[in-house]
Amino acid sequence: MQLIIEPSGYCRCVYSEAIDVRQLGSAVIQRGSHVDPTAGGSWTADLSPVNGPVLGPFSTRSEALDAEVEWLLENWLMPDE
Repeated sequence: MQLIIEPSGYCRCVYSEAIDVRQLGSAVIQRGSHVDPTAGGSWTADLSPVNGPVLGPFSTRSEALDAEVEWLLENWLMPDE
């Protein structure tokens, strides 16, 4: 789990249960995307909550979740790298 701690003390991460983020202080958890099934039975990852694209369609929910995390890590959490 990667944590970005800004000079202001604000911390960002792609949430997982690897650590209890409440141990870092007050936590506000916000949705970064919506992984949902389509009418045709495939899956998409809608990253509009972070001004991102809709990814997919994917054959499985797991593929959509993996793509979601990859996009968030590359484009939201660490956009300058």
